[in-house]
Amino acid sequence: MKKKIAIIHDWLIDFGGAESCLASIINCFPDADLFTVVDHFDSEQRKKILNKKSKTTFIQNLPFSKKLYRKYLPFMPFAVEQFDLSKYDVVISSSHAVAKGVLTGPDQTHICYCHSPIRYAWDLQHQYLDESNLKMGPLGLIARIILSRIRIWDARTSNGVDKFIANSNFISRRIKKIYRRKSEVVYPPVDTSSFIALESTEGDYYVTCSRLVPYKRIDLIVKTFKEELKDKKLTVIGDGPEMKKILKISENSKNINILGFQKHKDMVNIISNSKAFIFAAEEDFGIAPVEAQSLGIPVIAFKKGGALETVVDHNDINPTGVFFDKQNEKSIKDAILFYEKNSEKFSREKCIINAQKFDKKIFETKIKEVVESL
Repeated sequence: MKKKIAIIHDWLIDFGGAESCLASIINCFPDADLFTVVDHFDSEQRKKILNKKSKTTFIQNLPFSKKLYRKYLPFMPFAVEQFDLSKYDVVISSSHAVAKGVLTGPDQTHICYCHSPIRYAWDLQHQYLDESNLKMGPLGLIARIILSRIRIWDARTSNGVDKFIANSNFISRRIKKIYRRKSEVVYPPVDTSSFIALESTEGDYYVTCSRLVPYKRIDLIVKTFKEELKDKKLTVIGDGPEMKKILKISENSKNINILGFQKHKDMVNIISNSKAFIFAAEEDFGIAPVEAQSLGIPVIAFKKGGALETVVDHNDINPTGVFFDKQNEKSIKDAILFYEKNSEKFSREKCIINAQKFDKKIFETKIKEVVESL
């Protein structure tokens, strides 16, 4: 008998790495029903998830839920528990916040594809409070109390998951630390077929591409080129809340080009003609470095998190990048200068071959195998 499947994802606001995973899971199970806390996808974004409309929670109807959905985090544990999933044989949660907290019964199988335990409630709490200006005062105290209760809820609801799938060994260790559970690692899907350069020649600039949010550390990359690498060019692709800050930092710098959002084909062209891709974030996985390698571009990355699993160090026989140890200007500068002195070690072919290991076909095959085996 065919299994009836429900898929639950935290929220549908922007289309990023987690949503790429969701799209591939839906491709595997196109007849599944979709559930989310809030859903504000436009028509173009919805095409990527087979035009599925999700069943949402009461938070969808709260004021300004598209922009302020994160402010409603204290209500989200209660909200996801209101989904009645009793008629489904299999529940697949795509979770980096609260999706894994849905209620399931003893005759149901709950598989959680975990992008991360709730980052801002666990090991990144202090960073989150600092960036939100909530370290001190009454609001800071309230925020700490809320996050403490969410941690208790998050740990408890891990018991309702029958099988955890982690998006990297880095997240697998985090799952083990927080939930005391083992997990299988299945790397997120990268659509390598859409990152093929039609024409590419090494340009005279470095490139970074990201949503401009604090933890991506685009500000640090820009500062490095403005203050330490004035004789080298940097191109920045992307938009987001930190755009004004990035523009301010790069002000009066002739070697830095802030392009903002670019269409896919233009982004591919810009990256594929660069010298190397700069990646300064501590990511759970990090799809951008894989996309760059898919275009044959080596990566200069922060030596932490998922990048350690997607970028092959220069000491390897088939290197695809160089790592820097610290998130500071000197460390990035030294890595870039080292790369330039040793650029003959890197080839487009090696980068492309490494990127193929993360192709979405591999992801979809493994997800199907997991569901069918339970």
